[in-house]
Amino acid sequence: MSRRSIPPCSRFLSQIPGASRPKPETRSPKPAALIAFLLALTLAASAQTKPRARDLGVPFDGTPGPNNAITDVRGVEVGHTTLISGQGKLEIGKGPVRTGVTAIHPRGKASNDAVFAAWFTLNGNGEMTGTTWVEDSGFLNGPVMITNTHSVGVVRDAVIAWKVKHGTPDMEGYWWSLPVVAETWDGYLNDINGFHVHPEDAFHALDVAHSGPVEEGNVGGGTGMICNEFKGGIGTSSRVLDPKAGGYTVGVLVQCNYGAREQLRIAGINVGREIPEHTVFKEDVGSIIVIVATDAPLIPTQLKRIAKKVSLGLGRDGSYSGDGSGDIFLAFSTANPGAVSPKSNDTKGLHQLTMLPNDSLDPLFLATVQATEEAVVNAMIAAETMKGIDDHEVIALPHDRLREALKKYNRLVK
Repeated sequence: MSRRSIPPCSRFLSQIPGASRPKPETRSPKPAALIAFLLALTLAASAQTKPRARDLGVPFDGTPGPNNAITDVRGVEVGHTTLISGQGKLEIGKGPVRTGVTAIHPRGKASNDAVFAAWFTLNGNGEMTGTTWVEDSGFLNGPVMITNTHSVGVVRDAVIAWKVKHGTPDMEGYWWSLPVVAETWDGYLNDINGFHVHPEDAFHALDVAHSGPVEEGNVGGGTGMICNEFKGGIGTSSRVLDPKAGGYTVGVLVQCNYGAREQLRIAGINVGREIPEHTVFKEDVGSIIVIVATDAPLIPTQLKRIAKKVSLGLGRDGSYSGDGSGDIFLAFSTANPGAVSPKSNDTKGLHQLTMLPNDSLDPLFLATVQATEEAVVNAMIAAETMKGIDDHEVIALPHDRLREALKKYNRLVK
């Protein structure tokens, strides 16, 4: 199997001349762009073929957007690089490999315009780089990347190289970047100390990012992740507010790698106790990264409040944020374009901003809670059973057993 396997599209790529992944500095821009475009279309199509939580009859509150994904917030694009190769006994540096990178562009890959942002850590046994400046400035300038714990550094540096290649210097002529890169640990299934994520993998995730349906489960940074001792990974969901509340959209993307089986709750039912077989750990082990996007006009202090509300959504799914968990969240708003940079060389010019009053935020808080709850379940529904290093195996959440549990407690809606 090739070093990069992006199910179910690896066979599709192999049929395109020049589709092998060259190093960024030697890649021909036009063929690479064509490959990225075709791959994005194929991945988006495949994202629509897998059942999601609602397809199985899991009830959720709120109204989702057309894709029920973070990309329902206009401008947001998501891309993945999925690395799957090898099997059997762990040989550090050789595999097996079960990892990857996920990229989120707040305003699309073609934009250099920053967004208002804020972050929050519910439990700090994890990493999200660049957040010191997000906290102080209130801005996120560039993509958000998610990968495995030991690949944060290489992905961070790759983002800078990618921005240099695609962007322009700041007004004073400097190249300056403090990328936001987050992680969760995939070392139960992946040769994490083999450092299999390379700069070109981050480049690829950034280049193939697209709007529309988002691939979920065993993809990107979520490839080797575990959630509530079922196979976890990437999940997403969205909510559209009632027109009376502004009609704004809230989208959530998670990389879920946390939780003990016995605590798992779906639609209020303790599903973990209904499906107790094939557990993995003896305690709550792992982390979760949650990214919230909205088109509501919010300033950083308000986005901090949004980021905090993620905790309540995770609580609905049974999380108690254990000591070993890195539960780190970031929220951004795509409103107020151009807020970070003057429209002329007059750096003392005033900016006109719009913002919602604080007493109008409740519908956004609720939408964040609802979308977070569903995104985690979508990740587990999409994920597939995976065997990794030393034949460690993590089973997927069995769809039939889930439906049986919900039906038992009169929670199944179809």
